[in-house]
Amino acid sequence: MIHRIWWRIAWRNLWRSRRRTLLTASALAFGFVASVLMIGYMDGIVEEMVANGTRVVTGQVRIHAEGYEPERSIHDTMGGREGLDVEALLAAVETRNGVVGAAPRLYGGGLLSSGDETVGGVLVGVDPAREAAVSRFASALVEGRMPAPGEIAMGDGMAETVAVGMGDEVVLVAPAADGSTGNDLFTVSGIFSVGVGALDDSYALLEMGSLAELMAMDPGRIHEVAIAVEDIREPEPAAAAIREAVAGIAPGLRTEPWSIFQDQLYFMVNYVGAVNVYVAAFIFGMAAFGVANAMLLATFERRREFAVVRALGTPGGAIGRIVVYEGLLLGLISLGAGVLLAAPLMVYIHENPIDLSRYVGTYSFAGSAVRPLLTVEYSWAGPLASGLALVATGIVSALLPAWRAVRVPPADALANR
Repeated sequence: MIHRIWWRIAWRNLWRSRRRTLLTASALAFGFVASVLMIGYMDGIVEEMVANGTRVVTGQVRIHAEGYEPERSIHDTMGGREGLDVEALLAAVETRNGVVGAAPRLYGGGLLSSGDETVGGVLVGVDPAREAAVSRFASALVEGRMPAPGEIAMGDGMAETVAVGMGDEVVLVAPAADGSTGNDLFTVSGIFSVGVGALDDSYALLEMGSLAELMAMDPGRIHEVAIAVEDIREPEPAAAAIREAVAGIAPGLRTEPWSIFQDQLYFMVNYVGAVNVYVAAFIFGMAAFGVANAMLLATFERRREFAVVRALGTPGGAIGRIVVYEGLLLGLISLGAGVLLAAPLMVYIHENPIDLSRYVGTYSFAGSAVRPLLTVEYSWAGPLASGLALVATGIVSALLPAWRAVRVPPADALANR
């Protein structure tokens, strides 16, 4: 009952100067909105980086032979020179919980020529039907379709370099696994643009059987299986389940989540997460000074009141508690107003990203592409951290005024000294 009285007194004290309370609460509420939007924007950049860094080519989990990285020799295929049962491997992977799709890959290098133009490129043998679930090559086609046997799809930068278009023929020369040199004529079936210059300028896709034949590779020999999972930010549980599922299919298989093979990107994700904490601390650290100043002024105006209740026997701790309660209530009021402002803004910007492409183009960073879109990503961490920081600001800002209220000498205050 006594505590309820202190809360009621604190609530009434807040509204004795309605304008000051509303201005202080507005400052805190706008600080909350700024913090939530800033953290949401940083999360949006991270989501864009992770999505582009893992969904364009690599997937979120990959399997390859031990020793394949970093040299990436064409001889280091999964299962050794004898290969393995690719269908059994894919079946074991695709039945794991959280797996969206799996695509086998065969890699090589070669020269593409058309007329007098020649360019070196990375040759990727793919299963067109499975590739769509893992990478963006199929959805990034600006012309044509994924390659069938005897066909090739290439990046728009590469197509421009060798001056070819849809239906044109290119000569492909590549070193083979048996020491010979393979060469053949391929028809351009598609041109893609994934937005990453290194890929658009140098990657070419072939149907896996066609590339295996060109490179004199036996069926069953692949370099990699790229896997897409549901939770792209936390691929480790899916990677662990996949590792266990494929352990008995062939010796020497290495299963890695993107946090391992995209270590720079993983560093940036953790770095941004740490920065978000400092963003909230900086915003509300600045707000704390304004709130403390307003509450000090309110405390000074009530010196005589505090002196009277102290003279009537009220403990100093109760006086301090009232002031702290005022700070807590101010924080909660500001939090409610901030949520009402931030929620629709977050939804609107998330659904309607602000396109800045007229000012800046897509750029590559940490192995990923970042589009010039000002957007925000939903999360509980940002609003929760901002909300806790806001309420803590209200409480911390009230500590000094509470201490000053407790220290008011009743006799001096009543005598206006």
